[in-house]
Parts: sequence; structure tokens; C-alpha cells
Amino acid sequence: MHFSIPETESRAADGANAAYVAYNIHVNGVLHCQVRYSQLLGLHEQLRKEYGANVVPAFPPKKIFTLTPVEVEQRREQLEKYMQAVRQDPLLGGSEIFNSFLRKAQQETQQIPTEEVQLEVLLSNGQTVKVNLLTSDQTEDVLEAVASKLDLPEDLIGYFHLFLVREAKDGAFSFIRKLQEFELPYVSVTSLRNPEYKILLRKSYWDSAYDDDVMEQRVGLNLLYAQPQDSSPVPFQTVADIERGWILANKEQHRQLKSLQEKVSKKEFIRLAQTLKYYGYLKFDPCVTDFPEKGCHVIVGAGNSELNFQVKLPNDQVKEGSFKVTRMRCWRVTSSVPVHNGTSGPAGSKSEVKLELAFEYLMSKERLQWVTITSPQAIMLSICLQSMVDELMVKKSGGSIRKMFRRRANGTLQRSDSQQAVKSPPLLDSPDASRDSLTKVASKLSSVSLRAISHSSSATDIGAHDFHGNYAFEGIGDEDL
Repeated sequence: MHFSIPETESRAADGANAAYVAYNIHVNGVLHCQVRYSQLLGLHEQLRKEYGANVVPAFPPKKIFTLTPVEVEQRREQLEKYMQAVRQDPLLGGSEIFNSFLRKAQQETQQIPTEEVQLEVLLSNGQTVKVNLLTSDQTEDVLEAVASKLDLPEDLIGYFHLFLVREAKDGAFSFIRKLQEFELPYVSVTSLRNPEYKILLRKSYWDSAYDDDVMEQRVGLNLLYAQPQDSSPVPFQTVADIERGWILANKEQHRQLKSLQEKVSKKEFIRLAQTLKYYGYLKFDPCVTDFPEKGCHVIVGAGNSELNFQVKLPNDQVKEGSFKVTRMRCWRVTSSVPVHNGTSGPAGSKSEVKLELAFEYLMSKERLQWVTITSPQAIMLSICLQSMVDELMVKKSGGSIRKMFRRRANGTLQRSDSQQAVKSPPLLDSPDASRDSLTKVASKLSSVSLRAISHSSSATDIGAHDFHGNYAFEGIGDEDL
């Protein structure tokens, strides 16, 4: 997640002439909440009490006199760094103290009272599931409510997640982000004030080997495949992805799939689909890249531990290639223009921001090159990369995504955040001596942190706080070149 405080606002205090400064906290480039210095100080004191002063980052000190404009800007920068540091820490960023603070601040900022409501959750085939909940219910509560509505077994909840998407007129989805534990899904989607934004249920993993776990249960199989059961609508994710062209099949494969579909041979259908190109990939909206040259239009797909590029060159020739996650040294997201939301809400800010994802890729044995994607979905791309890395590391350690859960105090399930399940590495710390030459390529970045969003004018501007390290990074031998 990318936390930033790109702006402040002067506000008149209620019932008094004195004004105060409000800090707009943005998550993934979108306004999440608006808070005062005193509220953030209260959060800091709670964290210190719970975890100790030696664990919690330093907090900007109080000032006796009214702040000058220069001091207001300095404090904004300090608070931004503080929020980033807290979120990046697996202990603090995953704490209920931090997450509940953000949920409460989100609800207060959007001025949505706690009350019972009905929320529609979209399924991959365009159908919806309606669940009754409170406006103050967090992401895991909503996910559990949807799972209950679909009769999805408890031990399979971890294989699915809720996404914020934007639905086009043709029914296709543009993925915005995964919903996180520090936000309230009902508030997140309604505050956008645009009916095109919806919440979608979709599988949360990348490795198709996990399909076997999901297919053990009837509802899990139906969620992956395709068929309405009884009175409960369930999405046919695999069929829908094939029909949209997200999964490629030739004429003979289409014939086989149709035959299996007519026989309602669900497992066999999925087994065949697993052999098809782009099975399990997320397709992103057309965007622009600087590879192999600047200004090329590209369609990016994420899956199978890679980013797939279908690039249209200036001469209208289309070329395809893939960038493996294990050969990405690091990556970052930058925004070229500060976000200005004011009172208009996050939907109004979307067009103001130019987002870029840049990753440093091992093109040959000792040559690293930056590749940039300019896309409004850059942050979602970054989230995909991080989740693919986390999944690779869990599998490498012999773990399972079944284990990426913990119990809340009340006994209900809670998904472990990816940053807690697999702690990301200090960036560019060479895992072994054989990678020393690679470390030298970017040695000046050795102390950067991992999950911040920067506001720079170019992806080539090297900042000190805006990179994601990659534990899954691997060297390559001559046979791989």
C-alpha cells in the first residue's frame, strides 16, 4: 500500500475562530481520510504505549506558536514519512491500533453513520450477491458475509479476495485495487459517488496448483468454473475469462471446452483451461510503456509470476514478451502531479494524477535496465507484483496460503497481510556474494524503504523512500540468456 499526505487544508474550528490544519491522507493515490495533527499524535501515543518507544518511529514535535506556511509544509512531510514508516513495519502496520484508526478516520471523513445497509458484491459473470452488513464493517467482515451467502467453506475463504473495480459498458472490469484491512468496503465504494465502481469477488492467488485445494469443495469448484447452483448465483470465472479473451484458446480447444461444458464436466474443463495461454492472468487496460522504445502502446497481463507485454510499436507491428518477477531487482510507483481532492471526493482526482510503475529488470547476466509503464492502474500492478513475490516466498519456505491467516479475538477469520506473511527484504542487500556486481549497479539505493509512493516528475528520479525490494530476485546463468 502506498501512503502519502500530498496536501493540507486550513479549516475553521467548530464553535471558535481559531483555524486548524487538516492533513489529507491518500492511500494508493486516492483520498482515504482527513485528520488533524492531534489525531495522529493520539495514534502515535497509542502505538508507543502498546509497542514501546524503541519500536515506533519518531513523531513530529508539538509547536508552541502558530505554524508558518513553511513549518506547515515541513510538518506535512514529516507526518507523511511517519505514516509510511508505520505502515511499512510488519508489527505496527498490521496492528489493530493502526488499522482501526484508519477505518474510523475514513468513516468520519466521509460522514457516513454506522447503520445497517445492503451491499452488492459483483461476481465474475456479472451477477451480484447482496449481503446485509454495517457501514462500519471492515473488509474481512464483508468477505466472510459474502462467503456465508455463497456457502463457501471457512477453510477456502483465504483463496478469495474483494477487489475494487470499475465496470465498463461491455461488462469488462478495470481493476483498481485489492480492498485492505484498514478500510471499510461500503464507505470506500460509496464515497466514489460513481455507479461504475463496484466490489468484485475473485480468487486471490496466482499459482494454479492451488486450484486443487479450491476444487475439493462444491462451492469452490463452482466459483472457479461456472455454474449457478440451486438458488445461489456463483460466478463462472474461468468461462468468463475465456469469453472475454483473457484466456486464449484455438478452435480445437474451444471445441473441447464446449463439449466439457455441455457435459458439465467442471474439473475437466478447468484442467484443460489450465493448459491455455494466460490462464489465471489479470488483464489491464491499454497503457503506455518505454520498452522497447518510448511511447509504445501496450496491454499488460499479470500472472504466472510475470508481467506479459503485448506491445504495439510505432510502425504498428505488435510484439509480445514477458518480464519474470524473479528477474526484477526492485520496482516503484511514482506520481508526476500531486493529488488534489478537496471536498470533491476521490473520483475527481483520478484524472489529475499521472501514475507510473517502473521496475529494474535483469536483461542479461550483468545488465539491469529500468522499464516504465504509465497507467492509472500502476498501483494495482505494483500490488500484483508484491502478491506474486509473497506467494513465491511462501511456497519456497514450504508454507501454504491456507496458513496465511490468523484468528481475531472474537474467533472470526482474518487474512494475514502480505507484508506480515512474508517480510520484504532491505532493498538491494545482496543475498550472496555472487550478486555483488548487481549490488554495485544501484549501491546508492541500499537504505531505501519499501512501500511508499513518491511524487516525482520522472521514474528516473532516484528517491530515498519509494522502492520495493524483491526477495524473489534471482540471478541468471549463461544458459538463460
